Amino acid sequence: MRAYRLDEAGGPLRKVEEADPIPRAGEIVVDLKAVTLNYRDTIVRAAEYGSAQKADLIPLSDGAGVVSALGAEVENLRLGDRVVIGFMPTWKDGPFTLAAQERALGGGFADGVLAEKIVVPASGVALFPDDWSFEEAAAYPCAGVTAWTCLFGGSGLRPGETVLVQGTGGVSTFALQFAVQAGARVVVTSSSDEKLDEARKLGAFATINYRKEPEWGRRVAEIAGGRGVDKVVEVGGPDTLDQALEAVRPGGEIALVGVLTGFGGAVNTGAILMRAVTVRGVYVGSVADLRAALASNVRPVIDRTFSFDEAEAAFDHLASGRHRGKVAIRVAP
Repeated sequence: MRAYRLDEAGGPLRKVEEADPIPRAGEIVVDLKAVTLNYRDTIVRAAEYGSAQKADLIPLSDGAGVVSALGAEVENLRLGDRVVIGFMPTWKDGPFTLAAQERALGGGFADGVLAEKIVVPASGVALFPDDWSFEEAAAYPCAGVTAWTCLFGGSGLRPGETVLVQGTGGVSTFALQFAVQAGARVVVTSSSDEKLDEARKLGAFATINYRKEPEWGRRVAEIAGGRGVDKVVEVGGPDTLDQALEAVRPGGEIALVGVLTGFGGAVNTGAILMRAVTVRGVYVGSVADLRAALASNVRPVIDRTFSFDEAEAAFDHLASGRHRGKVAIRVAP
């Protein structure tokens, strides 16, 4: 099979030919048809993800394809089934564990999906609707499940609540779509008026260009009736968290998922304490969460699809920040 592996930090992708994987008991082989990229993939490639990483890792976590081989004791799947693979395929359900995190695809020491085939546990995949493309299914494992967990994994999202979504990338676009479908009002921030216009077409209640309005947290609170929003999907990290604390209502919830501005920095802990705000770290979700998110039937926004030979160009497009929604790679017809 063909695959890409990483060399030194920040270096070019290396295309290789390798033996096809063979499933053991309880495992399946998936012939990958499409994969999608996340911001996580850029920091994995730069060797800035976690404390250690396999040197020649196959990158990317999000893939969908067709079951091509079954190991012994696999009874719930058939050859030819169209499946999407969980971000942490050993995390079937229940609370997050470090053991599950260690098997997150395309990061640390677990090879990912930028290849023609992968072997995974049979319990680590989900079927997806027949009328969906492989690219749409492959958009879900990281971004879709993360957005789903942000909105429904804590106190839950109720109709009529107000949500702040930062940006228009993969997680943020999914969060906008899920929240609108759930009957919530959504405020979206971005530095691009064009992207904000697209967010309104997807149902955003209000939009703010944070370049033109640097104190956007206060403005978000005003839009939410002066009391603040009920929930924030926080993708920026330390440089945006204080503004998110301005935007959220007392007793509200911030789902912290992003590190776009880094992993560390000063935080207004006094605002968290005195306003009784819940700041909840979200690290994607389980295979059960993947199935629940897919059941929403929300069709992902695919910004652009590249061929397998254009993997470098796909990374460049993601890094440019010009995308809205997901960047995909078609592995095979």
